[in-house]
Amino acid sequence: MKIAIVDDEKIIREEIESLIRESRPDCSVDSYDTGEKLFLAGKFYDIVFLDICMEGENGIKVARRLRQNMEQTVLIFVTALKDYVFEAFDVLAFHYLLKPLDRKKFTEILERAFTDVERRKKEETALLVIKTRSRTFPLKKDSILYVESLGKKAEVHTGRETYEMYASLNSLEKELGTGFYRCHRGYLVNLGYVSEYYHDGIVLTNGETIYLAKDKYQEFVREYMRYLKNGGTMHG
Repeated sequence: MKIAIVDDEKIIREEIESLIRESRPDCSVDSYDTGEKLFLAGKFYDIVFLDICMEGENGIKVARRLRQNMEQTVLIFVTALKDYVFEAFDVLAFHYLLKPLDRKKFTEILERAFTDVERRKKEETALLVIKTRSRTFPLKKDSILYVESLGKKAEVHTGRETYEMYASLNSLEKELGTGFYRCHRGYLVNLGYVSEYYHDGIVLTNGETIYLAKDKYQEFVREYMRYLKNGGTMHG
C-alpha cells in the first residue's frame, strides 16, 4: 500500500507517519511539505493525507488537482479547522481529521481507508463472464456503463460495444454487486458513470440517458451519495 503525507509542518508529517507505521509497518510512506512536490514526484498513491491550510497552494486546490490524475486515491484531510468540511465533500474526501490528532480515531480511519482501497482494487479487477450465442469471454465490471433488460436476454453496454447475453436483470444485479444500482425494472446502472440525474432519468458520462423510476428517485439519491461518500470510483 502506497501512502503520501502532504503537510507543511514537519512535526505533523512525522506524527502521521509514526501512527501509520504503528498500525501498518509494511506500508510505503512518502512525505511532502507542499502539494507541488507531491505532483513533481509523479507517483500514484492509494491513500493521501492532506493538510488544508498550507503555504502556497492550499489543500483544497491540491485535492482538485489530485482528482484529475488520481481519481481513485483515498483522500483524507488533516486540518485544525472545521470550516472546509463542505469543500472536502466536493472533492470526494474519504474523511476529515482534526488536529491535534486523536490516536484511536486516526487508527480507525486508517483501517477503514485500507479496507476501502482493497475493496476498490478487488472490484476493479472483478470480471463478468459474457455468454453470447457464438462466444464466451470475460469483461471487466468497471467497463460496464449499464445493463438493459430485453426479456430473457440482457444488453450489457460498455463505452465501446454492446453485448447481448441470455441472463435476467435480477441475476446480473446480484453478480455485479456493489457499485451498480437497479434504477428501473429494465435498467441497472454503474454509479461510477453517472454524470447527472433528475426525477425520471440518469445522464451518463458518455451522454446517454437511461430511465430512473420516479418511485426510486429518493433511494437512488441516497445510494449515489453513499457511493460518493465512500470514495466510489468515478469513470470518465
